[in-house]
Amino acid sequence: MARRLAIDRRALAAFRVALALVVLVDLARRLPDVRAFYTDAGVLPRSVLATLYPGYGAVSLHALSGGLVVQLALFALAGVAALALLVGYRTRLATVVSLVLLVSLQLRNPLVLNSGDVLLRRLLFWAAFLPLGSRWAVDSGERTNSSGATDRVVGLATAGLLAQVVVVYLTNAVVKFRADVWLRGDAVRYAFQLDHFTVLLGDVIAGWTPAVQFAAWLWLALLVCSPLLVVLTGRARAALVGAFAAIHAGMVVTMQLGVFPLVSLAGLVPLLPGWVWDRVEARVPVTRRLPRLPRTPLARRVPALTALARTLAALCLVALVVVNAVGLGVVGAPAGTPDQVTERSWDMFAPSPPRATWWVLAPANLTSGERVNAITGEPFDASRPPEVAEMHRNERWRKFFADAKREPQLRQSLARHLCTRWNRTHDSGMTDVQLWHMSERTDLDGPESVERERLGSYRCGAT
Repeated sequence: MARRLAIDRRALAAFRVALALVVLVDLARRLPDVRAFYTDAGVLPRSVLATLYPGYGAVSLHALSGGLVVQLALFALAGVAALALLVGYRTRLATVVSLVLLVSLQLRNPLVLNSGDVLLRRLLFWAAFLPLGSRWAVDSGERTNSSGATDRVVGLATAGLLAQVVVVYLTNAVVKFRADVWLRGDAVRYAFQLDHFTVLLGDVIAGWTPAVQFAAWLWLALLVCSPLLVVLTGRARAALVGAFAAIHAGMVVTMQLGVFPLVSLAGLVPLLPGWVWDRVEARVPVTRRLPRLPRTPLARRVPALTALARTLAALCLVALVVVNAVGLGVVGAPAGTPDQVTERSWDMFAPSPPRATWWVLAPANLTSGERVNAITGEPFDASRPPEVAEMHRNERWRKFFADAKREPQLRQSLARHLCTRWNRTHDSGMTDVQLWHMSERTDLDGPESVERERLGSYRCGAT
């Protein structure tokens, strides 16, 4: 077990770099929507957050202020912490700060999160227990071209990290088996018919029926075999990691899933065995010694922290297993258990993919007499867009629109934001806006028709 749960220190270093890059990418992707998603002038003012998610604002640093300047300052601080994590400078502190700011950001607007966001904070959590700065880091101060055998790390934290990676795949497999669409091989066909998800190559290969059927069976087989990511060792494990990585790379170029594929790729890095890193160091020689500031680690100065960390890691490892067992229904949840515990975070396209493509239209009237789509800013056109994914700008807007369909308060704040955004940047003012939900049910073998549902009509200045 120790051999299978051990992680090469160079793998931990690469994992550190991958995590830092994902955090930076995540921040960069959120930044254009910082006003819309994280200020009181956006779609989720703090008053609405307090109504829908009581208590979230009390533990989120980003909820201390509804102003844009404070949000930009916190984004900048998160970026600095991620850069420190990237180079391995005060690595433990940088990891904890990155985790705290990420959780704070996610709690400020939980409506725009997906499974990738959940997985990212879980990986950062386990990373805080691991010596990510012991190799290829400013903290280590070692030559990065050293060869030969290297120390491995094994313990509760490595078990928790590897278990977290496997649990994502295994629970997803269990849920997928509850619908026969995956066994028939039609699941990926349905997924690629969802135009609000598909991008780039996804639109091209959507019609390759034999290929996408094989992809469905291959992915389901890999999910079932996910425990072998830990059971196997050496080249067999590396080959299986490569197969998972290839699927996630395919997701990047076919579907609009946000950071989920990137986070998943980062989670696979610690599973790569030592011989992979021997080759990496042999092919990428770096002779310069990294600068290192002499200091005594906090754990050595305060020995009680080590025992506390081990206890916390043990408790969280048990919680990881129990919570996912409850989410799958394997273990019954005690009465009064919050919904956040029993909800599954890893049911992506499971038990089956959605059966309809949808998008939101926001026809708005201007003082000039023109009519525009308040979401895109273009002249209003009620016809089906050729690229539905472009109607939502990104996956976070798509997630928010899905939540707004169910919650009247969100529709009101969305309309208010659309009016304010337009009137702030245009001479011709917006007087009113309507929200419509358009849905096109997927039919693999027949014609598809669009259904319309009016969500509301709002006057600007009175929303």
